[in-house]
Parts: sequence; structure tokens; C-alpha cells
Amino acid sequence: MKGSSGSVFGGMLLITGSCVGAGMLALPILTGLAGFFPSLFVFLLVWVFMTLTGLLLVEVNGWFSTKVNLLSMVGHSMGKVGKGISWVLYLFLFYSLLVAYISGSGSLFSSSLQGLFGLSVPDWLGSSIFVILFGWTVYLGTRTVDVCNRWLMLGKILCYMGLVLLGVQYVSPKLLVRSNPSYMIISLPVLVTAFGFHNMIPSLTAYMKGDLRKVKLTILYGSVFALVIYLIWEILVIGIVPLEGENGIIRNFQLAQEGSQAIAGVLGVSWVSGFAQGLAFFAILTSFLAQALGLVHFLADGLRVKDREKENIWLCVLTLAPPLFLSIIYPQLFFKALGFAGGFCAVILFGIFPVCMIWKGRKKVDGKTYRVPGGKP
Repeated sequence: MKGSSGSVFGGMLLITGSCVGAGMLALPILTGLAGFFPSLFVFLLVWVFMTLTGLLLVEVNGWFSTKVNLLSMVGHSMGKVGKGISWVLYLFLFYSLLVAYISGSGSLFSSSLQGLFGLSVPDWLGSSIFVILFGWTVYLGTRTVDVCNRWLMLGKILCYMGLVLLGVQYVSPKLLVRSNPSYMIISLPVLVTAFGFHNMIPSLTAYMKGDLRKVKLTILYGSVFALVIYLIWEILVIGIVPLEGENGIIRNFQLAQEGSQAIAGVLGVSWVSGFAQGLAFFAILTSFLAQALGLVHFLADGLRVKDREKENIWLCVLTLAPPLFLSIIYPQLFFKALGFAGGFCAVILFGIFPVCMIWKGRKKVDGKTYRVPGGKP
């Protein structure tokens, strides 16, 4: 693999950006039904599991001397049946995610243009502008996405810090000790998706020029950073919003409201919505770039398209045109499907498959590449 290698810092931000999407705002409403400490246990459990399976994918990636993606890895270890299953699950999951991001971007673009310039722009046009602008960034390749993502992460962190620093004074320790562990299980599928950075691993391995040590550090640092961001947001929302009442967690859960809306309802302040809208905007952008780039590389592997510095323009079209069309025609169908089966797909692709690949594939390799501790040689 020729050329200069990508940095661990940039890769870490790509991992974090992939995890921490706009859906982060709603996590405390779902997990808050169980309370903070039961949620903390589930967060740590899922983080350990998903980080470990991510490292298993790094090990599998190290078995290949050329640039590969999940399809080639699954096909090598699990045959044609496993490869076919991964095709279906991967496309469903990431097309659905891209539909969600593109739909969210359309409404944000439209409301921003209305607020700043008084322009009335339909959501479909906002989504189209978003896809053309940032789809071009994906076409320019991983390094361009890395640089763009760093600036977007800065904006996301500033909005996030604004919410945290202004809201922490209202946190009540009494609300944090409330507990109902019976609700822990319902958050598991959503949290698995929240730590679903695994599709970025083949792209990062190629970006790091096959340096698996750097890829491993990228995953560890990036996933820890995402975990810290999630937990601070959990403390803020669960510590401010009561369980019951007109603006309580139960009521917000029934209305499908997210955390910043719940805080604004409890405190009756306007600054929350501004920071939350900025956070949602930057979160959608960073997640969109990471997931779109990962899907382009997945399709390149599956369709056997040769690697080059810039991405194949037709692969970018194949990645972005279907979700743009679906986000305009009927986005709610995919929101419902993602909510029902998204966690299921992520568990199979990034939880079960890596374990199966290691179990079968270690028998075929010489063991000289990076290996996750544990298991049979």
C-alpha cells in the first residue's frame, strides 16, 4: 500500500463521528426509563462487546495483503452463503441509515435557510443540495473526508459543550439514583447501533496503509471518546428530566421526543434548541460522511472495482442516489424498518459474524499478523 499513512487522530475522529450521530440526542429518553446506573451498565457492556468485535475485524482484515471489505472477509471465512447474507443485511442497514441522515438534513437545511435568509425551501431540495455537496466530498476520497470530518467534529464538540456547560447546573443527583432495571433490555439493540463503527474498519485499514497497530489504537480511542460523550449526555438529560409528568421521560418517550426537547420543556429556556439544532446538524454530517464512505468501499469490494485515490463516481451515485430517492418518496417506511430491524442487522454483521470469521479463519492463517488475545489459535 503506497503513499502516506493516515493519522490515528483523524481515524479516531472518523470512528467517533460514525458512532455519535443525531440519534444520540434521543438515547437518554430510551435508556432513562431504566435510570442512569442501569443504563451505565448496559452502555459499558455494549461498548466492551462492540469494541472487541471491532478488534476481531481488524484481525481478519490483517489476513489479506490487498484492500478488502466485509464481503471478501465473510466470503473467505464463511463461504457463499455468509457472503450473500452480508450483502442483504449490509445494504438494508446502511441504506436505511443514509435515508435517515438525508431526510434529517433536508429539514435542517430548510429550517436554517428560512431562519437565516427568509427563504422557503422544500425539504427535498435541501436534501438534494446536501447529497450533492457532501457526496462530492466522499468522491474525493478518504483523506478529504478525514480533513472535512475534523472541522465538523470541532463544530459538533462546541455545540455539545455548550449544551453540557449551560445545563450541568440544573442536574439533580436525586434523579440520577432512580433505578428500574427491568427496562434495560429494550435499549440493547439501539446501543449496538450506536457503537456501530465496524463498517469503517476496512476503509481505515486501507487509509493507515495496513498498519494494524494504528487501526487498533484508532478503534480504542474513538470508541472511548464516543462512550464518554454518550455518558455525559446521559447524566445531563436523566439528571434534569424527571421520570413522570408533562415533560417527563415517559411522556417524551411516548411522543418520540429527544433529550434536548425534554430539557427545554423542563427548564423553559430557549438556548437549548439552538445548541441542539447545531449538534444535530454536525452529527448528521459526520455520520453521513463515515457511513457513505464505508458503503462506497463495501460496494467496490462486492463489485470488484479497482482501488484508486478518488472514489469511483458511479459507486458514489449507487451509494447516494437510492437513499436520496427513498428519503423524498417515503422516508417513514425506512425509519420504521430501521427501528425494527436495525439493531438486529448490526448484531449479526458486527457482533456474530466477526466471531464466526475468527473461529473458522484462524485455522487457515499462520498467526503472524495481529491477533486479539483469547480463543483457540
